[in-house]
Amino acid sequence: MAFRGWKRLLLLGRQDPFAKAWRNRRAVPSLRWKRCCHWSAGKSLDPEVKAFLEENTEVTSSGHLTPEIRLRLLTPRCRFWREKPDLWPYGDPFWAIYWPGGQALSRYILDNPCVVKGRSVLDLGSGCGATAIAAVMSGASQVLANDIDPIAGMAMILNCELNHLNPFPITIKNIINSEAGNWDLIVLGDMFYDEQLADGLHRWLRKCIRIQKTEVLIGDPGRHQFLSHSIHSQLHKVIEYSLPEYTRQENNGLTSSIVWSYQPSNSLENC
Repeated sequence: MAFRGWKRLLLLGRQDPFAKAWRNRRAVPSLRWKRCCHWSAGKSLDPEVKAFLEENTEVTSSGHLTPEIRLRLLTPRCRFWREKPDLWPYGDPFWAIYWPGGQALSRYILDNPCVVKGRSVLDLGSGCGATAIAAVMSGASQVLANDIDPIAGMAMILNCELNHLNPFPITIKNIINSEAGNWDLIVLGDMFYDEQLADGLHRWLRKCIRIQKTEVLIGDPGRHQFLSHSIHSQLHKVIEYSLPEYTRQENNGLTSSIVWSYQPSNSLENC
């Protein structure tokens, strides 16, 4: 199946287009979409792209850690699950998969709303927007979702509508290596699948903590690229979740996903 192949790219940490785009600080181009850098509630959605996404994704809340959240995802019942990847008319739809790290972060936030209540939250590499949605549901005062794929931005708006939420602001600008924003909390899941991208994330997150005293939570199911990276020695395990059977099957047998708190040592803060 086509999308099993795409998932394997991330699980094995290969040089996929998204990793290159993050490193090169540019958005992945997508057909029939005019690139923008930021939009918020009330911005009109391209009706043709909206119709395409609604026709070729399935609304689901099962098989994941957060049945409270409904999402438009690619499932085995979708046409493009079986089609060749190059027939998909936009950038690779990594946003259409609810990855295990994001599931763990979302579950943790829903179970512990005090983590975000009254706080400003940046969801980095937001994908389907589930963790940002969980933050809104749990009382965050401000949420910004970030993903370099503009189609992911549209999917997030559709997913907000599914959950009866007003869409939160979304930026598709690559903000890694930008100035450290004044966020109380940064959350990111499943982002450590490429060594160079991981290095850039490590430096930028450390800067955010040093300058803004930002708290950082990372979700990951234990991929080799994450466990072997130097950031791992500066993480504190918050909680581990057993993954539902469906998620295990779609992620090469990964059985659990962990939420980590990033706490760089003082000796590294000025690197």
